[in-house]
Amino acid sequence: MVMDLHSALNNKVSRISVMARLVLSILLLCGCQNSLCLSSSEAQKEAAANDNSTVFTRILDGLLDGYDNRLRPGLGENVTEIKTNIFVTSFGPVSDTEMEYTIDVFFRQSWKDERLCFKGPMEMLPLNNLLASNIWTPDTFFLNGKKSIAHNMTTPNKLLRLQDDGTLLYTMRLTISAECPMQLEDFPMDAHACPLKFGSYAYPVSEVVYTWTQGAAKSVVVAEDGSRLNQYHLIGHNAGTQNIHTSRGQYTVMMAHFLLKRKIGYFVIQTYMPCFMTVILSQVSFWLNRESVPARTVFGVTTVLTMTTLSISARNSLPKVAYATAMDWFIAVCYAFVFSALIEFATVNYFTKRSWAWDGKKALEAQHPKKRDPMVLSKKPNNVCSAGVNYTPNLTKDVSISTISNTTSVQLRASETKMVDPKKTYNSVSKIDKMSRIVFPVLFGTFNLVYWATYLNREPLVNGAVTST
Repeated sequence: MVMDLHSALNNKVSRISVMARLVLSILLLCGCQNSLCLSSSEAQKEAAANDNSTVFTRILDGLLDGYDNRLRPGLGENVTEIKTNIFVTSFGPVSDTEMEYTIDVFFRQSWKDERLCFKGPMEMLPLNNLLASNIWTPDTFFLNGKKSIAHNMTTPNKLLRLQDDGTLLYTMRLTISAECPMQLEDFPMDAHACPLKFGSYAYPVSEVVYTWTQGAAKSVVVAEDGSRLNQYHLIGHNAGTQNIHTSRGQYTVMMAHFLLKRKIGYFVIQTYMPCFMTVILSQVSFWLNRESVPARTVFGVTTVLTMTTLSISARNSLPKVAYATAMDWFIAVCYAFVFSALIEFATVNYFTKRSWAWDGKKALEAQHPKKRDPMVLSKKPNNVCSAGVNYTPNLTKDVSISTISNTTSVQLRASETKMVDPKKTYNSVSKIDKMSRIVFPVLFGTFNLVYWATYLNREPLVNGAVTST
């Protein structure tokens, strides 16, 4: 009985082990099939990729075979059209002394070269920038550029795309320093239009024509955070086209103007307010005593020297132009007010000295009168004594005559003493000072009212701006 149970148990164990082996074999077989499927799909992808690479390589080799990059597209048949647009990533800074500005742009050019038409699995080929040296590219240059830099870090910042119909897109990142002619008559309430001009260096309009990709209004775009200006507002931009005539023919010039409005805050703090306060300080001397010669002299000389220093420092930030700017006019008028205050003091001091010298002489004579003999009286031509009596040596003095003489002498001394008061002119206010206290502030206030109303309310004149076409 025990033996039968043991044999039955062994049979069950053997059956279970056989089934486990069978399941394991099935799992291994499925895994192998999956791995074979994966490896086959990857192989197919690699083969397809190799096929595409081979196809594109063959296409490029076929396109460049016999291609002459020295000849423009459509030579002798039609005019080559270059479509352009500009995306400004950074604008500024602007130099007033050098009259130039710096701009960082993505400069895009597009043209059609029928020699590069192809048929393949893709409509557009993304090409390496090295291929640009093997095909014809426009000879674009910047007419008003002083210096241009093509960025090469970490690789040349160039993009080249080729469509199946032969249309090429060529994009470069450039940093350009260009001229910006400025008219500074309204400085610092001025506005300017800084141009960016470009075109073909060698091809006239009979061979190459430049146009805007999406029209002049939409082909120049400035990034929202692209302004790098401290003293200007970039208030807008426009674009247009111009044809220029030279001895070699007619050429197309593309122009984009960037409109700038100067910020006045810096100049108000650095120049206008100091000039205003200096003029006010010069008028304080009108309220000082006219006898305070040292104090009024210090006020006058110091304010004149201060205005001279402000005038020189204000000119250092500007180019040496031959005309006067709005700031020059303001400084000149302030200088005139300060200098007039000094001249006013000199005039008051001159008349004060003369008046004081005259009054002082009389006061000195009144304090130290000459001794007179009351009995010595001047005679008139008719021998009538001025006191009403004649001096007769042979006559004895009359008491009544002596009394009259003494009375007359005392009255003369009293009248002379009363005539002059040595304190009469001291600490008195000059009529010129009284008038200056009113006239100078009124005139200066009127000038400021007219000046600021004239320059702040009128629309700034922007020279050189073009109308979008």
